Amino acid sequence: MRFVDEAVIEVAAGHGGHGCLSFRREKFVERGGPDGGDGGNGGDIYLVASEALNTLVDFRYTPSYAAASGESGAGRQRTGARGNDLRIPVPCGTRISDEDTGEAIGDLTENASELLVATGGRRGLGNTRFKSSTNRAPRRTTRGKPGEARRLHLELRLMADAGLLGAPNAGKSSFLARISDATPKVADYPFTTLEPCLGVVRLGHAQSFVVADIPGLIEGSHKGAGLGLKFLRHLSRTRMLLHLVDVLESPLAKVETIENELVAYGDEFHDVPIWLVFNKIDLLADAARAELAHRASRAFPARRQFFISSASGEGVSSLLFAVSEVLESGEGNRSADEEDAIAKADLLKSTSR
Repeated sequence: MRFVDEAVIEVAAGHGGHGCLSFRREKFVERGGPDGGDGGNGGDIYLVASEALNTLVDFRYTPSYAAASGESGAGRQRTGARGNDLRIPVPCGTRISDEDTGEAIGDLTENASELLVATGGRRGLGNTRFKSSTNRAPRRTTRGKPGEARRLHLELRLMADAGLLGAPNAGKSSFLARISDATPKVADYPFTTLEPCLGVVRLGHAQSFVVADIPGLIEGSHKGAGLGLKFLRHLSRTRMLLHLVDVLESPLAKVETIENELVAYGDEFHDVPIWLVFNKIDLLADAARAELAHRASRAFPARRQFFISSASGEGVSSLLFAVSEVLESGEGNRSADEEDAIAKADLLKSTSR
């Protein structure tokens, strides 16, 4: 199933039922009077967040939805049945706005949460409602009101704890494949990843978190270059970012390029913790590792830094447990603290042997 993260649908709530014009007609009952019943209200339309869905692709094939209208009233003061509400399931993380006005309507982030997007029309009144001491035989009724109709823009933003950020071929897909059961496409050419991918990382009993991978970013992504711009919004909902860097391709320069793209994109990532994860260290000699660790510490002292190899698994467990610890504690981005100093000291110690 192809990942679809945007869709436009049309919704039309049910119309209200009309009021009834009726008079009581029974043998031996004189002047029975009005007995027309009210109509029923039209059905409302709700969007409901569902964990069972992870794409908006179904809305490409079924773009129109209508709730049931209320029934008209009847004689003997019988009220028409109310139209049934329509509940449309959407993936968790869906933002809803009015396609024509741009007005933000709501945001569904929790499973089973509901959002009213179109209100059914009000019922019409039967002639019984207009009976009075001066009008014993009213012939007046009202018609049901039309239901609300609108075009909705649905935008899906992936719900993840950690997002993978980086240039093409930084090894994000290989990393996701190693740490989770996700099966992203892995190849040795740029833009292998064309669609966002989620993976669940399980470290132990009741200890897990979700990681999102998006297509790689290049210089100018915030202006539309490459594939990253379309998917950057998926990372804005993550609690932290893991910036994977290929140690063989000017790593420090690549870090600056990618993070400049985040700044140019907007303020959405201003408060999101970003960790630097230098990947493919198994391809570096010990001296080169030590030099990179020293240069990275000086260039980015406020970033937590890890050195791993997605291919061999070196350093991956330490990174995952550190991510889990921060997510469970609710902590944000931290400067080089005691843990960072110990980790870098261990790296320098191991590479100097």
